[in-house]
Amino acid sequence: MQIYVGNIAYTTTPESLETLFGEYGEVESVKLITDRETGRAKGFGFVTMNDDSAAQNAIDELNEKEFDGRTLRINEARPREERPRRNFNDRF
Repeated sequence: MQIYVGNIAYTTTPESLETLFGEYGEVESVKLITDRETGRAKGFGFVTMNDDSAAQNAIDELNEKEFDGRTLRINEARPREERPRRNFNDRF
């Protein structure tokens, strides 16, 4: 199951998230989303866990809990919605 993790502190690392979620089961991967231009973290990411039961337990236990000074917002990730591509000239 892929888990959305929002409101992440900019100082949070993939390793610290893996340790946090690892308390609930095996973590397959962690991805923090960064800005393409600046490389700075955007404050959200995704954790993938193979065991759906462990993943749901992690969601239930960690949602709205404080981590690295921020209150996490955690839920099952939804599929990304396709956004229409904008043409440069659409702005004018």
